[in-house]
Amino acid sequence: MKLQQIRELVRILEESSLTMLEIEEEGLKIRLEKGRPGPALPASAPSVPSEIAACPSAPALAADSVPGINYTNLKEVKSPMVGVFYAAPSPGAEPYVRSGSVVKKGDVLCIIEAMKIMNEITAEEDGQIIDVCVSDGEIVEYSQTLFKMAPA
Repeated sequence: MKLQQIRELVRILEESSLTMLEIEEEGLKIRLEKGRPGPALPASAPSVPSEIAACPSAPALAADSVPGINYTNLKEVKSPMVGVFYAAPSPGAEPYVRSGSVVKKGDVLCIIEAMKIMNEITAEEDGQIIDVCVSDGEIVEYSQTLFKMAPA
């Protein structure tokens, strides 16, 4: 199924009184829902898994840009599940972390929604977020890199 066909399905769902549309074609199953609580998925969300790219490398930073940070020893925070990545607690709210944020062990980094359950992903150690590798509302895969972090 092509991206344009998926977008057309989304348009049909939005313009109709239907609340759910499920299609299976050549082993690909797509389920679209509307009217459910929580942040809305972008129209292109069903195509995201095939377009997931590797996290870009850490930004080029001067060695002395932040004293004490070793940019050659970055740790990756990976997704523990498949789901939808949310950077903030609610639509329009400030994200939990951004590039440059300093976090402590246990701080919430993001939420991953899986099967309509909101799962908080927390920092496993103190450090600084160097790179946010996914966008808000993006579908993430198991073990996909979410953040790159410099340990404290």
